[in-house]
Amino acid sequence: MEWLGEIPEHWEAASLGSIIELKSDKNHPDYEVLSVYREYGVIKKDSRDDNHNATSLDTSNYKAVAPGDLVVYKMKAWQGSMGISVYKGIVSPAYITCKVNAEKIHPEYLHQLLRCNLYIGEYNRLSYGVRVGQWDMHYEDFKHITTTIPPKEEQITIASFLKNKTVHIESAIGIKEKQIDLLKERRQILIHKAVTRGLNPNAKLKDSGVEWIGGIPEHWEMKKLKYLINKAFSGGTPSTDKLDYWDGGIPWVSSIDVKTNYLNNTIREISYKGLLHSSSNIAPKGSVVFVTRSGILQHTFAISIMGKEMAINQDIKCLILTKFISAEYLQKLIQGNNSQILFETRQQAATVESINMEAFYNLLIPLPPKEEQIEILKYIETTTTKIATAISLKEKEIEKLKEYNTTLINSAVTGKIKVG
Repeated sequence: MEWLGEIPEHWEAASLGSIIELKSDKNHPDYEVLSVYREYGVIKKDSRDDNHNATSLDTSNYKAVAPGDLVVYKMKAWQGSMGISVYKGIVSPAYITCKVNAEKIHPEYLHQLLRCNLYIGEYNRLSYGVRVGQWDMHYEDFKHITTTIPPKEEQITIASFLKNKTVHIESAIGIKEKQIDLLKERRQILIHKAVTRGLNPNAKLKDSGVEWIGGIPEHWEMKKLKYLINKAFSGGTPSTDKLDYWDGGIPWVSSIDVKTNYLNNTIREISYKGLLHSSSNIAPKGSVVFVTRSGILQHTFAISIMGKEMAINQDIKCLILTKFISAEYLQKLIQGNNSQILFETRQQAATVESINMEAFYNLLIPLPPKEEQIEILKYIETTTTKIATAISLKEKEIEKLKEYNTTLINSAVTGKIKVG
């Protein structure tokens, strides 16, 4: 197989179907529900709070899984969503469940093999469907994939080697992620102090009247946000049934795009016709946009400044500000007090978190003179640039470690390196 390349002479190459057997054992509603994650393999569904797939009220049609069974999420196989289960439980009918020939194949070796990048590329080739995000892979295709089968003792050695190496790599990644969190916390503290206290450490303070803000310089004002906004509006989504409403060159902002200080690119585009026949609106360059409804609001108040004119959807609010506050200053004020502003304005809607707009408009915020806002923004830019550089370096180090881990697994399970 060209995609697999050469394997050691004493290894066997056989179809996956020769070491697994399709199973469909049902009627076990009392078993614990399991799920498959691309990053972790088979896990207990209730062990994580980011799984939004609802469990059916009637689980009698769910498939039973025993420890050592292979479980494949066939609609996400092209992403590597599969693994050997260490749990007894049940999974949705959308999964493929297989019994593994444990006499011939070591489960931990097979777990690593089938989740490595070479194999994920093959699942991608075999998966198909109308929507890319929900491609399907059939068992009849899956079972014909070529499997590398070293002697059993060698399989155990490879699995043990990878487990040991992976633990060390994941530990190193965890340390760097904590370092990034500390750097982000330091950056937020710097911004918070600048936008609530100013730059003069000797300035006389007065009570702001807001507990989480505390004292502010005497010459600053406290203003309700609504008095600093000239205009506010949301957008909409063109009909998904009309193909000529989409991909027409007009960038269209949704919640997934609001991740940077300045917004210049979007994942989706709409057409001029789509803009005319929907409630979508154009947010002008320099305006402030923020997410009003999305799961992202569990973690952060997502806010950006428009780098150019773009259309927005119904989950985005655009603000045109008065001359008394700059877009950049409002952005930094929110970023420096992100968790508190989320606490003050976030509400749980029927299905997902949202911003209570009345609470947002009535936020009392500290307002320095416009000239002082400019000075504070320059200071923040200077003091946070080094922190941003340090974060970027840590992120690149994490990416390199992940690449190394991927290469190591690919090489070990396909015999490109000798283990033990």
